[in-house]
Amino acid sequence: MKATIAQVRSYDRSVQLLFANQFTINLGFYMLMPYLAQHLSGSLGLAGWLVGLVLGVRNFSQQGMFLIGGTLADRFGYKPLIVAGCVLRTAGFATLGLVDSVVALIAASAATGFAGALFNPAVRAYLAADAGERRVEAFALFNVFYQAGILLGPLVGMLLTGVDFRITCLVSAAIFALLSVVQIRALPARRGDDRASGGTGERESVLAQWRGVIANRAFLLFSTAMIGSYVLSFQVYLALPLEVRRLGGDGEFGTVAVALLFAASGLTTILCQTRVTAWCKEHLEPGRALAWGLLIMGAAFIPLLAATAVPVPDTGIGLWLLASVPPTLAALMLALGTMIAYPFEMDTIVRLAGNRLVATHYGLYNTICGIGITLGNLLTGAALDAARAAGMSALPWLALLGLGLACSASLYGLHRTGRLTRPTPEPQPATA
Repeated sequence: MKATIAQVRSYDRSVQLLFANQFTINLGFYMLMPYLAQHLSGSLGLAGWLVGLVLGVRNFSQQGMFLIGGTLADRFGYKPLIVAGCVLRTAGFATLGLVDSVVALIAASAATGFAGALFNPAVRAYLAADAGERRVEAFALFNVFYQAGILLGPLVGMLLTGVDFRITCLVSAAIFALLSVVQIRALPARRGDDRASGGTGERESVLAQWRGVIANRAFLLFSTAMIGSYVLSFQVYLALPLEVRRLGGDGEFGTVAVALLFAASGLTTILCQTRVTAWCKEHLEPGRALAWGLLIMGAAFIPLLAATAVPVPDTGIGLWLLASVPPTLAALMLALGTMIAYPFEMDTIVRLAGNRLVATHYGLYNTICGIGITLGNLLTGAALDAARAAGMSALPWLALLGLGLACSASLYGLHRTGRLTRPTPEPQPATA
């Protein structure tokens, strides 16, 4: 941990602030969102379809607007979009805690989602610009702060929600309000290069920029291949908890075992990310690191596949071990695969963008992966249901293993053909 702190201090103040920002953003978000559905259905008594609508609007307004957020960041600068996203989320979270009208709840949910679409591409593009040649190491540290916020947020939210969910909303809103003020005062203005690439130095229209991004075939192939990493890593929140509760039940044991999954994933990343990245950078080319990361993420489901061959005990320690050990091993392997791939993934996007319209590329990348996550989760859920109905418990794990192998092979193919190593200039970030 001391080495990680020393590494953080070696970066410029702007990069350090971006690390702290991401931790705070995730802290405020995850202290509220895991408990929102219960508040809507319990405290407010909304029907299940209305709860799904409110949550779905938030997800759609974020995933569907990433390209808009990235384009605005490239056009107007990174700082204004980061601040605007935090201000909008302040208003959205405060509204969620103060209103009970369905229309107001939907509007607040949409605002919180659009806020994420505003600041997420801008933060990553800003970090890539200011980290310079140390982008890979910077994104490794970024993931440490990212996971720390995810790990701590639900714990703080549980304590506050035990008093009143409205307090959770207001405290979360206050965190984003404070973050907005800090960024206005301390975050230097930065903008990327959004001028025409033909040497005229003129700014292109938005549609022309989008056409250029979409015409970047290497980037689109890379984005499609990386969908698998997000579908696989999301199973920590979907398939693995469902498997734990299928075997261990919904009682205290199931709750503890699910919490262990999240803790194992988050703590492993916090403690090991920088060491894993340093080893990979020394021994692997970026394309190989990406392929190995996806391969390990696919192999994460082998313990669950092997467990299907073991008879399920009725009770006792054998049942507890079967319900907890394979999913926890899977969570640890998913964390390892993500640690290997993530820093090189973020760096590859910058290289494939040619250091131009970086936020727009991040925005489109997030949109593509977001659509993939939605479809992947629908198919995973269908596979889980079909497996239970047909008594073929190995089916979903085979499918996820196959997805990891296919995406790993695709990334290795892109690496071998040179499509992940597009040479790019390294312009210095312009101060707005």
